[in-house]
Amino acid sequence: MSTDTRDTPRFDLHSFRAKFVLVVGGAVLFDLLMSGGLALWNVQRLSQDATSEVGAGLTTANQEYIRSYADSTAARVDLLLDRVHADVNTLAGVIQGQIDDPDRQKQVGTTLASQSAASVKVVYDTKGQWAQNLPGAPSVVSVWGYLLGPDHQPLPAVREEIDNSAVLDLVAPSLLTSGSSKLQMYYIGPKERPIFRTAPYTDQAQTFDRLYPGHNTSEFWEFFFPGIYGSWQKWALDPASRFIPDNDITQTAPYTDAITGKLIVSFFHPLWTRDRTGVAGAAGADITLDQLAEIVENVKIAETGFGFLTMPNGNVVAINPKSEATIGLVSSSDKGTDGVTGVERSLRASTQPAIATLDLKSGNDGVIQHVMLQEKGENVPYIVVLKGLKPTNLWSAGPIEKQAMSVGIVVPEREIYAALFAAQDSISKATNRILLYQLLAIIVSLMIVFAAVFGLSKRITAGLSALAAAARRLQAKDYSVRVNIPSKDEVGEVGVAFNRMAEQISFHTENLEQLVDERTRDLESANVEISTLNDKLRSENVRLGAELDVARQIQMMVLPKARELALIPGIEIAAYMRPADEVGGDYYDVLQDGHRLKIGIGDVTGHGLESGVLMLMVQSVARALQETGEDNPRQFLDRLNRAIFKNLERTNSDKHLSLAFLDYEDERLVLSGQHEEVLVVRAGGTVERIDTLDLGLPVGLERDISPFVATRDIPFSSGDVIVLHTDGVTEAEGSGGKLFGLDRLSESARSRYGGSAEEIKTGIVDDLMAYIGTRKIHDDITLVVMRHR
Repeated sequence: MSTDTRDTPRFDLHSFRAKFVLVVGGAVLFDLLMSGGLALWNVQRLSQDATSEVGAGLTTANQEYIRSYADSTAARVDLLLDRVHADVNTLAGVIQGQIDDPDRQKQVGTTLASQSAASVKVVYDTKGQWAQNLPGAPSVVSVWGYLLGPDHQPLPAVREEIDNSAVLDLVAPSLLTSGSSKLQMYYIGPKERPIFRTAPYTDQAQTFDRLYPGHNTSEFWEFFFPGIYGSWQKWALDPASRFIPDNDITQTAPYTDAITGKLIVSFFHPLWTRDRTGVAGAAGADITLDQLAEIVENVKIAETGFGFLTMPNGNVVAINPKSEATIGLVSSSDKGTDGVTGVERSLRASTQPAIATLDLKSGNDGVIQHVMLQEKGENVPYIVVLKGLKPTNLWSAGPIEKQAMSVGIVVPEREIYAALFAAQDSISKATNRILLYQLLAIIVSLMIVFAAVFGLSKRITAGLSALAAAARRLQAKDYSVRVNIPSKDEVGEVGVAFNRMAEQISFHTENLEQLVDERTRDLESANVEISTLNDKLRSENVRLGAELDVARQIQMMVLPKARELALIPGIEIAAYMRPADEVGGDYYDVLQDGHRLKIGIGDVTGHGLESGVLMLMVQSVARALQETGEDNPRQFLDRLNRAIFKNLERTNSDKHLSLAFLDYEDERLVLSGQHEEVLVVRAGGTVERIDTLDLGLPVGLERDISPFVATRDIPFSSGDVIVLHTDGVTEAEGSGGKLFGLDRLSESARSRYGGSAEEIKTGIVDDLMAYIGTRKIHDDITLVVMRHR
């Protein structure tokens, strides 16, 4: 039975409609006024924020641009210096090779002396009281008076130094014409025999006489470069005292070259005695400051921005001449007592107070510094950015220090922020237009809202009245009541939902008991099925656990026993294996047949039961091939692969493994197969890493891998240690997800060199487990250590 329930809505002060209009209309009016006011305030605030954000954005962008410019300029200067370093390293490497091989040094010196006598024959100068070879040779050799004998000829040891250093004539000309442009390259002998050989040929000794009186009778190194030789000697006796690891090159502060009169920077590479406990001289090169200055002087930012290059003490070594006045630099030259003429153009002596007090600390690297500079009697704001170059070993009349030059960028703020001022003016004009449009929109909205609220109140309240009447009848248990609300808005949807609710209440009231019985039967049936499945699951878990335990036991049984390894003559072997699951996929074995010994290590993809079975297959096939007397490593690996490939093909498995073997017989060790890198720790703790990528192909991946299999002989002398491992060692994760890695494994093995194989193995495992800590082990871990007795 359906009943149409409708009430005509009233409109008096106590009616819902009147209250609706007053409340909703007032709320909407308040909302519009509030939102309109907030909108106007927000527009104003947005304008201010936009101005601030645009200002901050442009400021940040400009500052980042300046920093980037400073970074790129510093990188170009570093690149120039790196090129010079490379050439000096090359020259030093050739001469050091001669020093380390006296026989070859003597042969080369004798040969060059016989074929180019002008390069090694020196003539005494009665006025200067030194000896020097004549013009026309590739290099000039100067021998100071205190290195000459009574006959005015070089002392025997000095004579030998001249002959041996003639190798400079072979190397220096090509280095001077290639790579970074260099003014000259030279060799200086040790403190006892400091001959000075320079390429190309110049009037070297004559120039020194004119500019540095007394040098000929003074000890060369202390006269020209006091403190530098002593610093190198300290490095030789204590390598840890080096400031920069793997970089012995020492750079001088810029100075005026006595020969060319140009501003230069010298780069020295000390040469060491054969036993590396003393200094055997130095190889060096000079570059003109013009090469560094060209990079810095070409800096161009905005209209008048410029760059400069400064030493750590504030001495500016390169700047555009037009820009010196901007930062108040005053140039002067100072002839020191150390044999070189320096150039002083210091920021600390600047006529601009802001520049004189500029913070040059390394901690300000890349920091924007705002300074005020005097221009025509006015303070003008500037931006200064300093970018440090790579640290270098710097000499400046004393012991060598670790210092770094800096590239500076200077640019007026008015040029950088010109775009910012224009953007702020545009934002202000746009804000005024938006405020006007927003005010007009609020007035129009108020008029529309009042008309809409009054018109809709009747329609909305009519439906609500009908729903209220129907609800009262439903409360009186008249479940046949229905409402008719023709509107298709939310109120109409409420009416439809009310009618459905009434139907459901009527249905469930009549059929509640039947529904309860049906649901009870369904629950009982589901409970029985769940109990049956739980019983089956427990049984299956017990069976799988037993199978995994048997597989693990079998896998551990076939591994080499400690007593077997102890019986191997001449070699100590210690091994460690830890699977990530109950059954691992790593493989290692030690097979002995008479004097032949084969050590294998491999890693099956994945881990678990299937990987463990494949590992057992490999062990069985390898044992069988060893027993047949197969002693060719390449054929051994090829036949093993064929057998494994057929088994995998039969079982339809996608597994394969990396596998490598070491064959040892009669002091000969041969490596074959592709696996992880092999580590060899030589006498003295030097670690050699041997890549196996080109020695094979994963086993089980292809039917025929013979074209890919290769071998490599490895020297294995008394005291040498070989470390084999799977990727479970190097890929073990520590804190932060970082891997243990080959470098840590190498260092762990190196640090325990000298111990037994068992001690080395135990130490590596201890380091690995300490690195992993309480974190989960995700892969099988296998480690084999071999030590030649």
